[in-house]
Amino acid sequence: MKKRKVIILGCGVSGLTTGIKLLESDFAVKIVAVSLPPKTTSDVAAAYWYPYKVSPRDKVLRWASLSYQRFLELKENPETGVSMFELVKIFSHPMSDPFWKSVVRSFRRLNSEELPKDYVDGFMAEVPIIETPLYMGYLVRTFLNMGGSIEKLEKEIDSVKELCGLGDLIVNCSGLGSRKICNDKDSFPIRGQIIRTTNPGLSRCINDELGPLAVSYVVPRTNDCILGGTAEENNWSLEIDPTTAEEILRKCKILEPNLNDAEVLDHKVGLRPGRVEVRLELERISGSCVLIHNYGHGGAGFTLSWGCAEDVHALVVRSSLV
Repeated sequence: MKKRKVIILGCGVSGLTTGIKLLESDFAVKIVAVSLPPKTTSDVAAAYWYPYKVSPRDKVLRWASLSYQRFLELKENPETGVSMFELVKIFSHPMSDPFWKSVVRSFRRLNSEELPKDYVDGFMAEVPIIETPLYMGYLVRTFLNMGGSIEKLEKEIDSVKELCGLGDLIVNCSGLGSRKICNDKDSFPIRGQIIRTTNPGLSRCINDELGPLAVSYVVPRTNDCILGGTAEENNWSLEIDPTTAEEILRKCKILEPNLNDAEVLDHKVGLRPGRVEVRLELERISGSCVLIHNYGHGGAGFTLSWGCAEDVHALVVRSSLV
């Protein structure tokens, strides 16, 4: 029997994981995109499991849980760049447990001796960290080795109608591109500026999202650290802001004093694909063209990737074209 062909628009983490999931079910899958790894927004991400700036909560919890379980499997293969580490979140005021507490393998509240000065509450959770230089390459290799194909587009698509010219079953994983091609005014950029440094021996992530140093985080990887950052909604600039870089360094060195011994290696900016809520649904463009949307993951693209891929797969299977 001839395999059903699926076209995926977008070669970031959502497009690649969706593609792999469909290949696992014996679909014929082709990814088309203007930007390919290592030059996608996903490649810039600090990339650790944490549901950040994304909704709706009930769906996010399920997607994040499915992804967490997949990352536990992937960490057994060193080629993936996936491992587990401690996420430490600190607060300047009392906070309730996070809604995703039940998903993680290990969770505990911090005691007063573990909290930095001027912080009164906090917790530690065991979460996956995804080292993008390794992981994105792993996803591309896996997708291609399973029989998928990737085509680099010469120019951006202007309208959703152009997608139907690519095939009759399309999955839209274009992230912020959907603001234009789908005329989706609910989509917006969340600008993130980061600094990459040497790793002076750090092994845990520390994060202040709401306190006096917000938004600040230190994400140690095998050979470097990612320091952040910013979460500027509706800021489209991809230029490095030197003042912002100075502030990131200042705040992160307060969070983690050992960074005083770190060397700055690089500065990067990425635009998270923000949206009022994740759009994951089927849209029939015509009698012969079905479009499945999978975008708007905010700051949680990696965190939700495998769970969303599961739901896309279910929609593909249930669609009347399959």
